[in-house]
Amino acid sequence: MLTSLALIFLVGLFMGSIFNLIKLPKIIGMLITGIILGPYVLDLLDPSILSISADLRKMALIIILLKAGLSLDLKDLKKVGRPAILMSFMPATFEILAYTIFAPKILGITTVEAALCGSVLGAVSPAVVVPRMVDYIEGKFGTEKAIPQMIMAGASCDDIFVIVLFTTFLGMAEGSSANFKDFLNVPVSIILGVVMGAAVGYALYYYFERCYRKKRYIRNSIKVIILLGFSFLLVAIEGWLEGKVAVSGLIAVVAMASVLKMKSTVFVSKRLSEKFGKLWIAAEVMLFVLVGAAVDVRYTVDAGLAAVLMIFIALVVRSIGVFISVMGTDLDAKERAFCVISYLPKATVQAAIGSVPLSMGLASGKIILSVAVMAIIITAPLGAIGMDYTHKRFLKREV
Repeated sequence: MLTSLALIFLVGLFMGSIFNLIKLPKIIGMLITGIILGPYVLDLLDPSILSISADLRKMALIIILLKAGLSLDLKDLKKVGRPAILMSFMPATFEILAYTIFAPKILGITTVEAALCGSVLGAVSPAVVVPRMVDYIEGKFGTEKAIPQMIMAGASCDDIFVIVLFTTFLGMAEGSSANFKDFLNVPVSIILGVVMGAAVGYALYYYFERCYRKKRYIRNSIKVIILLGFSFLLVAIEGWLEGKVAVSGLIAVVAMASVLKMKSTVFVSKRLSEKFGKLWIAAEVMLFVLVGAAVDVRYTVDAGLAAVLMIFIALVVRSIGVFISVMGTDLDAKERAFCVISYLPKATVQAAIGSVPLSMGLASGKIILSVAVMAIIITAPLGAIGMDYTHKRFLKREV
């Protein structure tokens, strides 16, 4: 395992720096590192690492969501309340509809299988989007109209919506019928996640404040460990309640950090955000190398031009959903285009659930995984390069 960790960090950082030097997003180098080191090419990673890959990826995601929450100003988010809500489900809905309509003809699968494929592909990647939005908030790009905050909030909820639909369509593809309760779980999981996270955030603020008043000072490093511990617990609670009550652990993490940001002094929240920013340097390498390791490049050959065509058709239809979501706002054409670009990348969710239909023995499992792999390879670099290239050109910097 130690050899694998050494390869992940050293080769991942080296490849990331090379891509950075040639003005390309470093995550592309990390993804390529994972693909090359992974079990489908050189097979240099220890199976023990791969067996806990999903948990390690989730831990890395929690770190960036904590940093996001500590950077999120709720007052700014209120400015764009309606578009942020629409962004959490409208683009994904349009993309799923695109697969449902076009995939049976292009990929030769049934309508239900096409809907299932769309639900695998419908989620934007928070791992690609959220770190960039945090950077833009800190750099004050687009913050006057709260554009990064809107995108970050929408992208965080988008995954929950898509995963619930994926579970529903998977049941339908296996022969069972759709359940209204499954669809109801989407808003319920978001609301309960916010409530649970906010309650923990208030409790932690009260504890930190009480210690400060009694002159029992807690170092920021200890606060980071406490926040990580409660974040892991919140995400674990989601698993404990699965099948009983729908609650989103990841939304709870963001809500907890946001409440701490709102209640604490600017100095404290800024220091904590900086601490998590340093943790993210290591977590980012781990996350994207392991996402790359989950990509089976053999399926890209099977996907062929039909899959590429379907992916681009779906992205065009998805973009219409993004434009509808920001209708009625004061965003100009460039800012709306930036929102579209930000909603292109796929990675973490597709790597996590892309192989599930195949493992369940569905006839369409291979083609769904093929399209998922191709989508990661095409859209993760496309979205990352697009955001890196356009944010200074399309977003106004707040003075």
